[in-house]
Amino acid sequence: MQSAAWDRVWIGADLATLDGDIGIGHIPDGALAVSGGRIAWVGTREALNGMQWTAQRVTDASGSWITPGLIDSHTHLVYAGERSGEFAARQRGATYEEIARAGGGILSTVRATRTASEEGLFREALPRARALLNDGVTTVEIKSGYGLDLENEVKMLRVARRIGVELRIEVVTTFLGAHTFPPEFATRKDDYVDLLCNVMLPRIAQERLADGVDAFCERIAFTAEQTRRIFSAARQHGLALRLHADQLSDSGGAELAAELGALSADHLEHASRASLEKMAQAGVVAGLLPGAYYYLREQRRPPIDTLRELGIPMAIATDCNPGTSPLASLLLAMNLGCVLFGLTPDEALRGCTANAARALGLEKDRGKLRPGMRADLCVWRVRHAHQLCTEIGMHAPHEVIVAGATVLGGDPQPAR
Repeated sequence: MQSAAWDRVWIGADLATLDGDIGIGHIPDGALAVSGGRIAWVGTREALNGMQWTAQRVTDASGSWITPGLIDSHTHLVYAGERSGEFAARQRGATYEEIARAGGGILSTVRATRTASEEGLFREALPRARALLNDGVTTVEIKSGYGLDLENEVKMLRVARRIGVELRIEVVTTFLGAHTFPPEFATRKDDYVDLLCNVMLPRIAQERLADGVDAFCERIAFTAEQTRRIFSAARQHGLALRLHADQLSDSGGAELAAELGALSADHLEHASRASLEKMAQAGVVAGLLPGAYYYLREQRRPPIDTLRELGIPMAIATDCNPGTSPLASLLLAMNLGCVLFGLTPDEALRGCTANAARALGLEKDRGKLRPGMRADLCVWRVRHAHQLCTEIGMHAPHEVIVAGATVLGGDPQPAR
């Protein structure tokens, strides 16, 4: 029998593999091996004991759970300034749309972000990203969209890339120049779409600053036809597509996401059944953002029962942003998904691992404990993985591993 030689092995842990299409793939008294930054073997301790193997480091993880590293698939965490005044205005009865039409909302953050230096923007954004890492997030999507001109959109995307290097986590960048219309194009909206398609997208693609493109398809933002133009240009540059869809009204965003082959359509509070059926046929992931629903005190939740019935994978994300979801805890987003949207704990955990990976086009590389996948792991000292989304503010990962390397926590000495 040939002996396996691994870099590290954990034994005795409960494993939440998230392998398969339902449940969390629980393996009690499990073992997991890593080699070359990839998961090399997963199974029970009993099966491991029947093998010949060696490892540079062996960790007794009895009493712990190991999950895939968490994935936050929708954030806007690179920005300058704050918008607490809007919160006060909403407490007095102002709506999201009223604030936006009055020059607040996204445009107020655009003004602050444009005036910030790249270094200042990095210093403001880093603590938010670090908070996600402290929750066990190993992959985070970060959108631009608060620059709305070439110089400042590029600045945001560079900061996002730098965050990944600084924290040693994976950052997936998304160009969201189509977040809203900048004030200088308020009466020339199609000219701004031309700028996005013909100037900004080619430059950003050439410098490889973005992995994907997003747009806010809504009655106060970009029309379906404008979004189609932007996405057609993005596909010519080989960029993945994601879409803010049907948050405030049924604007046909979910249907458009299906038509154009987007990886995910996010929000979906007002999506019609017909649109969702097309999403299901096209394999589009539903991105659920309970933080925004909670913070805006929305009354209409996403059509969870229909998503389940149609078999549409549901991802959960923080939507971390300054005005409508100032949330930098993916664990809390999981809890909100359960309490406000009626998700089960299993669905919540899948939403931040396997389904979140799929929402970013990374399902073949992470989000599950499966041999061959990148060794992004979290070790938790809990009795059950469900505690991560049922108990608020009580748990932090004991160790966070990205591509086989510890980036947070861990034991000072290897246990044998």
